[in-house]
Amino acid sequence: MTEYLNVGKIVNTQGIKGEVRVISTTDFPEERYKKGTVLTLFQEGKAPVELTVRSHRKHKNFDLLSFEGHPSINDVEKYRDGILKVSKDESVELEENEFYYHEIIGLKVIEEDGSELGKVKEILSPGANDVWVVQRPKKEDVLLPYIASVVKEVDLDAGIVHVEIPEGLIDDED
Repeated sequence: MTEYLNVGKIVNTQGIKGEVRVISTTDFPEERYKKGTVLTLFQEGKAPVELTVRSHRKHKNFDLLSFEGHPSINDVEKYRDGILKVSKDESVELEENEFYYHEIIGLKVIEEDGSELGKVKEILSPGANDVWVVQRPKKEDVLLPYIASVVKEVDLDAGIVHVEIPEGLIDDED
């Protein structure tokens, strides 16, 4: 079975010529929305639909897309709130020390003394760098900045992240 990666959500239509407004969740909009790219639209309770990108442009915080064979607003209105995805096989080759969120979520987090801190449960993107939310057994979650001085090594094969926790990052009061 094909696995998919989210690239964006259709939040509305734009104008009357079949464009849709997309809030992107991809770091590669130029690649993902290139003319001729096939995206798969997922909507609750409906079969997935393959759509071929006809055009792409940026507008404010949105990516505006149109699809081949969908020349009017009437053709795309039904896609509102749908999630656009690409097949995992089409994932872009990343640079060293770059990872897809789905590769990081669920990894075990090990401190420099070898003790297990917890598991990465989600990733936040508040600004300059991502923040990994680590769920700890019976304790508050820890927010780890994804920076070289904290995240020392990511071993995807072993499912482990080695970290060095700076003084004061974890405020455990017993």
